[in-house]
Amino acid sequence: MRPSVTIVIPFYNCGYVNQALQSALEQTYGPLEIIVVDDGSTTHTGMLQPYLPYIHYLGKANGGTASALNHGIRHASGEYIAWLSSDDIYHRDKINNQVSYMVEHAAYISHTNFNFINQYSQITTHQAAVFPSIPEFYRLFQQGNPVNGCTVMFKKELFTHIGLFDEFLPYTHDLDMWYRVMLAGYPFPFLNEALVNYRWHDEMGTKKHWPAVEQEYHITQARYKDRFSQLLNGFS
Repeated sequence: MRPSVTIVIPFYNCGYVNQALQSALEQTYGPLEIIVVDDGSTTHTGMLQPYLPYIHYLGKANGGTASALNHGIRHASGEYIAWLSSDDIYHRDKINNQVSYMVEHAAYISHTNFNFINQYSQITTHQAAVFPSIPEFYRLFQQGNPVNGCTVMFKKELFTHIGLFDEFLPYTHDLDMWYRVMLAGYPFPFLNEALVNYRWHDEMGTKKHWPAVEQEYHITQARYKDRFSQLLNGFS
């Protein structure tokens, strides 16, 4: 039997959630569970109505993306967990191809390539991620966060080893997780297939809160700087 997968979709006042849900439901892989975590939304909740028979809907008070992800992960039944933001879109074979890749590589975590799309779902950049080598991939963390969270798939067991997302980090919970993964010695392999359409639009949190995002990024990076530098030295 193929391993089961849970897609966790954090949702907060997002007008694109129907497109995200449709892409999750159209996956070619099974067994598949879809969990939508409504993080205290006050708008666009009606978009969920047609999908309720096909998903697990979890409501909660607003606490941010990390808390929504953690809530979904705790309730997930899948052996593997995939994260899909409510404004992004999965390609039909995203789950199928990534599960096959992870089983083949005995991986606890992996990430894939992606395309950028605009507010009209038009692709603006193809194959956005470029990682010439594993050392180069690790070095990119000195400049920013090179991993798109919605391309990532986890083996659920991983969270029992390194913990869940840090809910005190509203913007860099993903970067904090990648640091913990790498410092714990887990390989972070890259499947070079564009299996996600990542939407760049004016209402996204990264754009609306950029000064706060940038400030928190520097704090998170500083927290791991010394230990991560030692890890990088191992590639020299």
